[in-house]
Amino acid sequence: MQRAGTVREIAQSVAVVRCPGDAHPDLGTPLLDDQLDTVGRVVDVFGPVDRPFLAVSPDDGVRLAPLLGETLYYRDS
Repeated sequence: MQRAGTVREIAQSVAVVRCPGDAHPDLGTPLLDDQLDTVGRVVDVFGPVDRPFLAVSPDDGVRLAPLLGETLYYRDS
């Protein structure tokens, strides 16, 4: 498991996740919460190269508000 980053805000029905460094998951990668439940998929990578942001589209039935401040993860390829 790799740490994808922390959910910083909710904007336009996506979660904005700040990566801890320059490594980040690819587009389409599922992200997991600390219970290893899939919460959504990466739909965009933006911002500074050394510490980018991820836009994460939630899976059906996933509420974004409770994810604020939570750390999300992805599986090693």
